[in-house]
Amino acid sequence: MSIPLSVLAPAFARLALLNIAREYPNKLDHVINDAGELRAPRALHPVFYGSYDWHSSVHMHWLLARLLRLHAELPEAGQISAAFDGHFTGAAVAAELAYLQQASRQSFERTYGWAWLLKLQTELAALAAINPRAARWRDALQPLADAFAERYLQFLPITQHPIRAGTHANSAFGLLFALDYAQASGHSALRQLIVAKAQAWFGADRLYPADYEPGGDDFLSGGLLEAVLMRRVSDARSHADWWQAFCPAPQALQHWLAPVENTDRSDPKLSHLDGLNLSRAWCWRLLESELPSHLREPVRQAIEAHLAVALPHSRAGDYVGTHWLASFAVLALSEEPLRL
Repeated sequence: MSIPLSVLAPAFARLALLNIAREYPNKLDHVINDAGELRAPRALHPVFYGSYDWHSSVHMHWLLARLLRLHAELPEAGQISAAFDGHFTGAAVAAELAYLQQASRQSFERTYGWAWLLKLQTELAALAAINPRAARWRDALQPLADAFAERYLQFLPITQHPIRAGTHANSAFGLLFALDYAQASGHSALRQLIVAKAQAWFGADRLYPADYEPGGDDFLSGGLLEAVLMRRVSDARSHADWWQAFCPAPQALQHWLAPVENTDRSDPKLSHLDGLNLSRAWCWRLLESELPSHLREPVRQAIEAHLAVALPHSRAGDYVGTHWLASFAVLALSEEPLRL
């Protein structure tokens, strides 16, 4: 059996606290409009300057919020709260918002960073329901969440084709976390748009070619994410029918059940494969109870096998992995199925 999150939580918390305050090395997604915009990461992004890149900083903040909600007794709880008090301020969030509003930044972090920002805000709102101190963090971040929700409303109607790659731009991933936010916040227009887009993009998919996965730098399974998303936007009967048509052929399905080998964890792109093992475990865990009975035991074994391979590398090793992998480990160990 995999190690429970309660055991791993202190190590993950310490790692994330270090990451969100570590400015360098830093990989910016930064369109430079003029020489005055040649600035350090912390000046550009006073909230999300750490953890190597903007989106990883966002999901390391999410990790800390999730741990604080699920394990309030953590020894690191006070440090997490102090870090959030320092990062989630009106002035810092206003600077992040001002960055978005500059010329040539309409596609900044589209849609991976958008999705994680909304996932973070969803978690802060859940945390605020049991921790009054978190209400100020939630309220401070809300203008940025509003901005990204609006970007979804503007972008989804004009994009006609999904991105199925197992990397940051994957469309199913971008819709899944935005749907979490729309449902939790009562944003009905966003929810309706996501449901319609998911059905239009993925509702007619058949006999998914799982033997085409993974790509050499994938950290997401496009097919499994699609299946999770379609369960979110369908009732149980409809999803069962959809899965029957979508499910890969038996030989191809084996590609999803066996962990992927990583040959060089110091390589920034190859390190993605540890994330793929974690994200497969997360997706399978969300799908397990919905699958035909003959698949459930192989899937349970696959979850444990993927976690056994990847969990050790989520909390120790080269920074190209440790700046982000723990977030997917926490997803795999703690995410619960949601329904419309």
